[in-house]
Amino acid sequence: MAGRFPYHRQQYARLIPPGRPTFDADRTATRIHRDTVKTPQQLQVLIDDGVIDEVLRPLKSGKEAAVYVVRSGDEVRCAKVYKDMAQRSFQQRVQYQEGRKVRGSREARAIGKASNYGRKQAEAAWKNTEVDALYQLRDAGVRVPEPHGYFHGVLVMELVTDAEGYSASRLGEVELDAEQASAFHAVLVQQVKLMLCCGLIHGDLSPYNVLVGPDGPVVIDFPQVVSAGGNNAARTMLLRDVNNLTAYLGRSAPALLDTWYGEEMWELFQAGELLPDTVLRGEYTPDERAVDLDSVREAINDAREEALIRQQGREAAAEFDD
Repeated sequence: MAGRFPYHRQQYARLIPPGRPTFDADRTATRIHRDTVKTPQQLQVLIDDGVIDEVLRPLKSGKEAAVYVVRSGDEVRCAKVYKDMAQRSFQQRVQYQEGRKVRGSREARAIGKASNYGRKQAEAAWKNTEVDALYQLRDAGVRVPEPHGYFHGVLVMELVTDAEGYSASRLGEVELDAEQASAFHAVLVQQVKLMLCCGLIHGDLSPYNVLVGPDGPVVIDFPQVVSAGGNNAARTMLLRDVNNLTAYLGRSAPALLDTWYGEEMWELFQAGELLPDTVLRGEYTPDERAVDLDSVREAINDAREEALIRQQGREAAAEFDD
């Protein structure tokens, strides 16, 4: 199958270097006194309610949310504080929401009309989607952070760490040799397959939505998770997810670039044959049969001639009746 690697994968592989510089936030943070950390109002509510005890430091801030390292009793966890609609930069939300279920008919109508109440309901549904997905995927054995609850619009969950106990690096920030890249790819394809067996597609999977824990990769960030059976763009998003990972890891393990795991698992899913224990081989034979244009033209001309003969016959019959 050499040379059949999708063009957009090749583009991605050229654009992303195999190992971006990392910023050691953990070690830097140890030099900052905790008193200098300003506690966000959303997290202060959790402290007041006894859900967490203190905010240790910011972890990251993205287009959808800001994540903080927090202490809850003797455990260090992370808290994801979702940004308000006015602050968010995710512009293609409608495409991801297709096929999602809304709890009540009133909410569904309001969301459809984009009223003030509807926008609030849409925002709540957007946040709840990630929480629901985490619990569902964790129960299904997918490698995702363990959720510890959703309180006042804040998701509290496991802090994924590396072998030394520091917050884990993202896949796009680590150097991998060919063997490691191949092993990580196998694990991640398995996670995508398990998600698809749950009827879900990540929708925004890339080397920067995967953390590297001591026992392998962990998939994160699910607010845009897609319904595999209810979204018309599901296949496109599944292939994009798999292609993003394959393109990046293929920089270290070029043999991965000739695999077709996304196409293979989607075909099995469509046929109702994809199971959690299905063994994937990365093989897929696309339908490359060329369209016989001459036959198509001949069929069209035959149909036109037949219609003309019938019309002439009707006209002749009408004249005879007259």
